[in-house]
Amino acid sequence: MTLYPKLITDALATVRYPGNGKNLIEAGMVEDDLRINGMKVSFSIIFEKNPDPFMKSLFKSIESTILREVDSEVQLTITPKYKQAERPEPGKLLPQVKNVIAVSSGKGGVGKSTVSANLAVALAAQGYRVGLLDADIFGPSMPKMFALENEQIYAHRVEGRQLLIPALKYGVKLLSVGFFVNPETATLWRGSMASNTLKQLIADADWGELDYLILDTPPGTSDIHLTLLQTLAITGAVIVSTPQQVALADARKGIDMYRNEKVNVPILGLVENMAWFTPAELPENRYYIFGREGTARLAESLNTPLLAQIPIVQSICDGGDNGEPVALRPDSMTGQAFAALATAVVEATDRRNHELAPTKIVEITTK
Repeated sequence: MTLYPKLITDALATVRYPGNGKNLIEAGMVEDDLRINGMKVSFSIIFEKNPDPFMKSLFKSIESTILREVDSEVQLTITPKYKQAERPEPGKLLPQVKNVIAVSSGKGGVGKSTVSANLAVALAAQGYRVGLLDADIFGPSMPKMFALENEQIYAHRVEGRQLLIPALKYGVKLLSVGFFVNPETATLWRGSMASNTLKQLIADADWGELDYLILDTPPGTSDIHLTLLQTLAITGAVIVSTPQQVALADARKGIDMYRNEKVNVPILGLVENMAWFTPAELPENRYYIFGREGTARLAESLNTPLLAQIPIVQSICDGGDNGEPVALRPDSMTGQAFAALATAVVEATDRRNHELAPTKIVEITTK
């Protein structure tokens, strides 16, 4: 039998791609590189990205269709091609990012996201190139804190890949799952869905050159933390706690997670948030409503730096609600506190990079 191109393309027109239900010709998935040499046939199939979940089953379907519809003696070679270049493997992501800082807390309600947002803004104000990833998949708050609830996120093509363009405000590049979900609807995702979404925000975004990428992590210890540790080499962690004992007990668990021998992420230091309350009309007064110096004592007992003590004032709440982080006001008490925190984080990071080897991503092995 003599083979010719239309025999092959007619057969391919009967094979449907499971991802959209269209046949391969209609879907434009057959590359214009069909070659026939006797009974040897070769061509390429174009996929949107690598990996494609249907590739193996599709190739089997193509092979069985051609052998059945064209000739059982056909020797077939199919090559996959991709519109989207392959994502770099974990450990080689974000090569232009110098430092990845995880801001964590053992429990919710201690102001971790407020600290993350203001740390990022304070670092940017000091001239550093800063990115902020809202990794709290189930409770994203950064769009609100930066007044970007209605922000539209777009993508552009970079070296064969479609990459998300982070929002930019106050000198900080920002991505959050909150940009892609209804803020009034609960996010009901299984762990794998949340982890895959987080990986996309990290790996499929054009973060560019950054001195610091701040990760606002969820409270506690969870699948999301493991995803971050398996995806990024985290330079160091900043632990946020209030002075009260119940928060400190949970803070210890967060510290233990990073210090675990399989994780081995250095603790840059602790931040005591809500260290005291100072009313606006009595700026010299301090009221220790959550206890006094609890985080400071914990830092001392763990031989870990206390990076900052952040007081409670009305402007912190107002700034978060209005999308204007208080770190934008360097003349205020809390603005100065966050500026001091940024300086302390820079110093702790430089010291860590000078004294310790680079962090490795966590590798999970199964037997």
